[in-house]
Amino acid sequence: MSTAILTGQPVPGSSIEADLRSLGFDIRTATDAADAETLLAAVPADQRVAVVDTRFVGHTHALRLGLTDPRFPLAAVPGAVTAQPAGRQALTRAVARENSTSGGTALAVDSLADRIVTALDADGGEVHRPELGSLVAVVPADPQARNEARQAVGAVDDEAVRLKSAVKARDGFFTTFCISPYSRYLARWCARRGLTPNQVTTASLITALIAAGCAATGTRGGYVAAGLLLLLSFVLDCTDGQLARYSLQYSTLGAWLDATFDRAKEYAYYAGLALGAARGGDDVWALALGAMVLQTCRHVVDFSFNEANHDATANTSPTAALSGKLDSVGWTVWVRRMIVLPIGERWAMIAVLTAATTPRITFYALLVGCAFAATYTTAGRVLRSLTRKARRTDRAAQALADLADSGPLAGLLVRFLPGVARPTAALSAAAGAVMVTLGAWLWGPSWWVVLMAGAYVLLSAEAVARPLEGALDWLVPPVFRAAEYGMVLILAAKADVNGALPAAFGLVAAVAYHHYDTVYRIRGNAGAPPAWLVRAVGGQEGRTLLVAVLAAALTARQFTVALTVLAVAIALVVIAESIRFWVAAHRAGAPSVHDEGEPA
Repeated sequence: MSTAILTGQPVPGSSIEADLRSLGFDIRTATDAADAETLLAAVPADQRVAVVDTRFVGHTHALRLGLTDPRFPLAAVPGAVTAQPAGRQALTRAVARENSTSGGTALAVDSLADRIVTALDADGGEVHRPELGSLVAVVPADPQARNEARQAVGAVDDEAVRLKSAVKARDGFFTTFCISPYSRYLARWCARRGLTPNQVTTASLITALIAAGCAATGTRGGYVAAGLLLLLSFVLDCTDGQLARYSLQYSTLGAWLDATFDRAKEYAYYAGLALGAARGGDDVWALALGAMVLQTCRHVVDFSFNEANHDATANTSPTAALSGKLDSVGWTVWVRRMIVLPIGERWAMIAVLTAATTPRITFYALLVGCAFAATYTTAGRVLRSLTRKARRTDRAAQALADLADSGPLAGLLVRFLPGVARPTAALSAAAGAVMVTLGAWLWGPSWWVVLMAGAYVLLSAEAVARPLEGALDWLVPPVFRAAEYGMVLILAAKADVNGALPAAFGLVAAVAYHHYDTVYRIRGNAGAPPAWLVRAVGGQEGRTLLVAVLAAALTARQFTVALTVLAVAIALVVIAESIRFWVAAHRAGAPSVHDEGEPA
């Protein structure tokens, strides 16, 4: 239960008490600042508390946005301020200051809630003020102003604004025009029946897994059903986020489930298509694994670039300025959003091609589309990095180091490398990646590849020996991903034995989960995974060397078994630790982080 402390002179006919109760608040009334301080002290420390002026006039949804969003310790709208447990201390200090300033006199004219917000700002508190748009939230000074405010409330449809704000502000063309126009109403339907975003997220995952199972049948009917179910899964995927925004049901666990299940759904569907093709006598496991590798590397490019420039200073460039000018030309915005093949366009293409063609054609189209999108986005970001004069922060450099996933081998070698700063991190990483993947392509499972993998370990250590603060150092993590995943793909294909590529698919999926989990922890300001976990799974350079040794030392069938065992072992360790961490964070009430940027 949350508690709202009403302050100021009561207004006949006001709906403020009913509005607050509808939002889950228990009502207390204060006669003056001293009484408000006393009531605030009586509220349990683990509860949300709000201070609201009784003269408030506005939409219920304006109060909902200002007083119930779980993502912010402190938040306010005109005439109301709220604090979660993490912000209670700051709120208590501000109320005590206002009580001391006013001398405990009755609150007749000005708003205690607004004075508290001013005090919080003066103390350096980060008070969230939601964008209200056309929603009304005011404290009228006289009866005439009150009547005008009430008329303004009546002129705006609260529910229409709430439905519109449920849709992500920045989304892809397919999602914006083909899904969101009706999925928002599905989100409202779910909210009115008490369904949670996590339940809808789980339903989306189950639907996608059933779609993968249909694709695995290898029949035309199965492919058609798979395509339809994949689209339904995407509708539910949009609905869960819209439900969270519509009802402000944000949570740490929900943010993690939403992000993790998106990857699980897509990659499980790739596996289903590969199984279905195999039933028809067509082996497309290499294409399925290639699509997963390419898509994961694309995501790491996005994550690394964004983290590198998250809080950089002087972060401007001519390329960014050109992009800003193009944003003023409406049609170019949608074209640029579509050609990067975001999740909506990508899943729509996969669904249609699955139903109408074959898995091989589906994967060919997916690989071509993702390769073009990766080239476009990476080239643009390289140009921005070369032309901007940004100063990278220590936090950004640490985030890139965490994303690099360097293990004990690199850590040991770094101790022996010279301590002179060198702007060659991205070059070293790229040179090592070319050596190990080209070696695997030329020689297949052999000790020559082990030699190349050893050189890769050395170059990987050299790349991370100094803080990743160079203009192009954000390329280091995606290059490492391409090297590790690409080598596994090539060696499994060169093994030329049944089961090697599916085993490699499982291994890359397990390692990719670990890398995605690292990203979500960094985004949630929780830091990198624990050091013991990175050591336990070997780090990216350790796994690369291990796979090269296994390929050279074992027969093709033994290598397949080894890949399977390695995949299962890594999956068990990283998934168990991930679940433990996120459940603990959820129980601790950690603030959630929901991505409102570019779709994945």
